[in-house]
This record gives sequence, C-alpha cells and structure tokens, in this order.
Amino acid sequence: MFSLEIVIPVLNEEKALPVCIDQLFQFCEKNMQSYDWKITIADNGSTDNTYSVAADLKKQYSKIDVSRMTKKGRGRALKLVWMESQADIVAYMDVDLSTDLAHLPSAVDSVASGECSISVGSRLSRGSKVIGRTIKREIVSRCYSALFRALFLVSFKDAQCGFKVVSRQVVDSVIPLVEDTGWFFDTELLIISEKNGYKVCEIPVIWTDDPDTRVKIFKTAWEDIKGLLRIRFGGLAASRKALSSH
Repeated sequence: MFSLEIVIPVLNEEKALPVCIDQLFQFCEKNMQSYDWKITIADNGSTDNTYSVAADLKKQYSKIDVSRMTKKGRGRALKLVWMESQADIVAYMDVDLSTDLAHLPSAVDSVASGECSISVGSRLSRGSKVIGRTIKREIVSRCYSALFRALFLVSFKDAQCGFKVVSRQVVDSVIPLVEDTGWFFDTELLIISEKNGYKVCEIPVIWTDDPDTRVKIFKTAWEDIKGLLRIRFGGLAASRKALSSH
C-alpha cells in the first residue's frame, strides 16, 4: 500500500480551515482507502488563530498533523513539509478546496501507477469547468500560460492551479532545486521536472473561484515573470547540471 501525505498550506485561515479539514477528511475516509493517507496543515506565518485552530483539529481528527513556520510563503511551506515527509506520494490543495475533491483519486492513482511523476489539476484543459472566475483573472491566466509555454515549450497549460500530486522521486531530486518560496514555486517545480525528463500529467478539473482569494493578481504576475526569466537564463541549466551529477 502506497503512503500519501496531503498538505494544506495556510496563512490566516482560521475560519476556512475547519471546513476544509472536515470535508477533506470525510472524503479521504470514503474514497482513499487504498492508500495509507494523512493530512498535514502547514501554517506559514499566520498572525491570527490559525495555528491554535489547527492544533484543535489535530486532537479532533485522526491522521491529521500540523507544521508551523514563522516565515510566509506557500512554496516555502510545501518544500519544508514535502522534504520532511516519508510518504511515497505527496500532494497539496488550497484550503478553499476550489478544485473538486472528486479529482483526487485519479490524480493520485496516475502517480502511484507510474503513469506520470506529477499530476496537476488544470483549469485550461479541454473538459475543465471553471465557475465564478472573473474575466480579468481568466485573461491573466491564459496570457501567463502562453508565456511560459513559449519560453520553455512544455506540455502543460495551467501551472498555478492549487491541486498537485507529486512522486517521491521528484521530491527527492527536484524539490531541493526549486528556489522560489511563494506562488511561483508551482511553475518552477513543473518546468524543472518536465525539462529533466519527469512526466507531468494534466487533468481537467471542476474549479470554483474563491471570492476571498488572497492572491494579488498583478503583483503575482510580475513575480512570475521574473521567475520565468531567472529559470530561462541560468536556472534551468543549473538544474540539469545538478541532476546529471546525481
């Protein structure tokens, strides 16, 4: 039986966290029985009661763990927890559960079977259904997709959907090379992985926009562009050199 660790990165999510954990726990109890699963709440720098709420949830539910760090950054939280994890397969999803949980079993199965090394949810693939997204966010997302595909000629279209499943091999070999600690972490992970021979499977998902999102679109887009240029002019070559020496 493969072991699976699902990480929920959180920053000041004291209200959303109990709802998320209850839904995710109940889903896994019913639908992930073929895996030895656990859920880890990764608090990265919350200043509200998120950590105490997470600690209470750990007492209330079995198979719940909590990680706490003082510095902010979704990428930082994922890198820390995934690299400390002993699970065969790791995953993460956003606390708002924007991606329908019904996609989780097939995403995990595709990695467990060896079909791919990373399985990612996609809002831009044929067959996906996006609910409630603003035109502005849709345009920015599609322009960003066109940009990184033109720069790197990768197969995937949606790098930023908060729904990913990753193999132990990728965690051990690629995650240490990912430099970004914020939102660009996802894109950097996918580009370095695919350009070094790890297969990325993209699955169309049902995705519902969270009106309370903390993402600042244009600031994040600028950080993403700087990240793409860093990888294009040096970062990718460095990753290839590092991986070839292993």
